[in-house]
Order: sequence, then C-alpha cells, then structure tokens
Amino acid sequence: MHVRVKCDAGARADQTPQRFELDGRIVEVEEVLDQWQGEDYRYFKLRGEDRNLYILRLNEAAGEWDLTLYETPRGAEIFEQPPAQLPGSKRPSKPH
Repeated sequence: MHVRVKCDAGARADQTPQRFELDGRIVEVEEVLDQWQGEDYRYFKLRGEDRNLYILRLNEAAGEWDLTLYETPRGAEIFEQPPAQLPGSKRPSKPH
C-alpha cells in the first residue's frame, strides 16, 4: 500500500520518516525502532504515536514509499485471549 511520508530535512541518503499519511489520517512517528538496507529498498520499523508498529519501505530509485507491515497491540491481545463462548453452545467438560 503506497503511503505519503514526511522525512527529516537533509540529504536524500539520510531520509528518516517523521510522519506519514495512511488512509487519510496522519501518523506521527514516535520512535524509529530499526532500519536496514535491502537490495533495492530501505526499510524502517517504526512505532507511531498511536502505539501501533509499522514497517515502511522506501524504493530509493523511484522515491516511493510502501507500507509493508502494520501491527496493533490490540490485535496481539485478541490472539492471547481464550476464544469467546458462543451463545447457546456448551463448554466442553473438564476431565476428572
């Protein structure tokens, strides 16, 4: 998914995201957690002010940014909880 990214002022090789636009909302970068160089892309792992994690990928040749990962702490909580009981269903009996 293409995103619009606002970076630090400075040399092109020193582009570090400050904020980005995702589905019409602005996400301020709270912290750059990691960054690395791929064969054709630069990657930035970020925590937004919304506490979500993002990985943005910069195609340096084209000057285009993509969102490659989005993870919300709320999503992690959902998977850690036991499944909800459906109305009308019976709980399995516990072995004695």
